[in-house]
Amino acid sequence: MESLTNSNHTASWISLATIACTRKSLTGSKSAFRLLLLGMWFGVFVSNACLVHADNQDAGLHLFILSGQSNMAGMRPEESFTPAVEKAFGKERVLVVKDAHGGQPIRRWYKDWKSADGIRPDKTGDLYDRLMQKVRDELSKTDRSIKTVTFVWMQGERDANERHGEVYGASLNGLFEQLAADLRRDDLNFVIGRLSDFDMENKRYPHWTMVRKQQVMLAEKTPNCVWVNTDDLNDGKNRKGKTIKDDLHYSADGYVTLGQRFADQAVQLIESPKDVNAGKTKKP
Repeated sequence: MESLTNSNHTASWISLATIACTRKSLTGSKSAFRLLLLGMWFGVFVSNACLVHADNQDAGLHLFILSGQSNMAGMRPEESFTPAVEKAFGKERVLVVKDAHGGQPIRRWYKDWKSADGIRPDKTGDLYDRLMQKVRDELSKTDRSIKTVTFVWMQGERDANERHGEVYGASLNGLFEQLAADLRRDDLNFVIGRLSDFDMENKRYPHWTMVRKQQVMLAEKTPNCVWVNTDDLNDGKNRKGKTIKDDLHYSADGYVTLGQRFADQAVQLIESPKDVNAGKTKKP
């Protein structure tokens, strides 16, 4: 679009030069000169108007892909996430796609997953394929270009329970690279929901704190990636009205807050990426 703008400015200067030359040949015909001047300036106006229209038409969509296990499944985008990103960019410029499944390990998304001892399961990545099919289905409904892509991830509980914390960071990084390669983009944004304070002593989920640390470490060293704090979201009343404290899952209000925090970080990554410093912990 920059080249179009420069060409338009060049055309304007050429038009003015033409007017100056033509004026000399129109001595004694002031009315003819005025008509020529009016016509050429009108042409410049129409050209500028078309350029603005083209800019608006090619504004592109901001695509948000949300996935993970139960705490992502429990977050309803329509409650807080989608309204927040629509407020930032406009409803017509936002596309939110979510697909999450409770109790699932990261190997169901990351196709090259293997355990710390090198064992690779026979089947991996089936939930990733399901997610990407959902993304393709939604994209097929529009002819708009994609301006940005942000991947929002809330998962890790199952891997902490199965003692796969040692390979979690590498697996999550591999998932990011897998998504970037499939979408053919090197400018993806990533928002990670860090595991809560559910089991800080690792009594029930042996690698709980290890997975937490891996999530933070990855966010701090990866460009365009931040992590979101969830430690205060698992107290209060859940969606069934039961009072919970330091629970594995979040309260009804907690899920609303989670969506808002995800949206806040996603918007900041898109609008002010330089303000989101990789290597510095973010505690929204």
